[in-house]
Amino acid sequence: MFVSRLELNQFRNYTMAEVDLSPGVTIFQGPNGQGKTNLVEAVEYLSRLGSHRVSADAPLVKTGESQAIVRAEVVAGADDPRRLLLELEINPGKANRARINRGTLPRTHDLLGVLRTIVFSPEDLSVIKGDPAARRSFLDGLVISRWPRMLGVKQDYEKVLKQRNALLKSLVGRKMDEDAGITLEVWDAQLARYGAELLAARLDTLVELREPTGDAYRAIAPVNNWTNASYRASFELSDDPTELERAFAQALTARRRDELARGLTLVGPHRDEIVLTIGELPAKGYASHGESWSLALALRLGAFELLRRDDIEAVLILDDVFAELDAMRRQRLAEAVSGAEQVLVTAAVSSDVPDALAGARFDVHAGTISEHREQ
Repeated sequence: MFVSRLELNQFRNYTMAEVDLSPGVTIFQGPNGQGKTNLVEAVEYLSRLGSHRVSADAPLVKTGESQAIVRAEVVAGADDPRRLLLELEINPGKANRARINRGTLPRTHDLLGVLRTIVFSPEDLSVIKGDPAARRSFLDGLVISRWPRMLGVKQDYEKVLKQRNALLKSLVGRKMDEDAGITLEVWDAQLARYGAELLAARLDTLVELREPTGDAYRAIAPVNNWTNASYRASFELSDDPTELERAFAQALTARRRDELARGLTLVGPHRDEIVLTIGELPAKGYASHGESWSLALALRLGAFELLRRDDIEAVLILDDVFAELDAMRRQRLAEAVSGAEQVLVTAAVSSDVPDALAGARFDVHAGTISEHREQ
């Protein structure tokens, strides 16, 4: 799968922009702050209805405007000419609207799964060095890429969690009456059901991610070493979703006194940790800067390979990552991604991009895009 055309209207710093793309490598180059990342961010947003840069929609709309539109033509594959026109209307403060082939979808989330992307960016270091939330977010993003319906499960879990926390907070310092007890039991049952489904998908994905991530790390890192990823929950894990639900419900009951005292849900997928290791040591706190970068890249390459094993061809986006790497890692990363059907690269300096990633080049300056011409 690849994007053959991208159109932007009032998106970020673009009033209007149109660019034709092709399979293989495309490089957007130019000084920082000119709009390179905005282009690949638009492709990412169509793919997962989210951005690696911001959590809200408002920054995506050009200053002074009330709406932005991202439109892309997507081709099924180099040997499959079927095409789809994807369109997303971004309306901060209101409901966004999505279309396929000009037909409006009942829900914006119905766009998920049509186009998949794997994004490498400087923010990926937070997956290694940051808080557990960054690692959970990475894993959940891959889960949703594999099974788009899991976004709804995750959102349902978060809604119930919010309602349960509100109830717990209201009970701090006072005795729980019968009505509150019944309501809490309802939230417990729903939280356990949605949480067990999300947790089962996380565990399945993490198990399948280990091998391709380890292979990618050995291909990228200058020192051959093994990596691992394990899941740390607050109750006993199981391969059986029914057992997970039961264990989660029991953990909620066991921690109820503490939760009522603190007004907060203390167990569940929202508090779990994914432990990443290099050799025998945890990456967080022990890995060097270079090792952290290598592992972050290996996780993304592992995710790309896992999607391929699921017969999903994702568009690879390398957003300003080569400037962060030494020459050897640049070369090894270029070699590792060269087989992807489509690779979109942003770079401030063209010399940062290894020759192994030769392809179409565009110059980006002040929100305008032009084909690169050698001087």
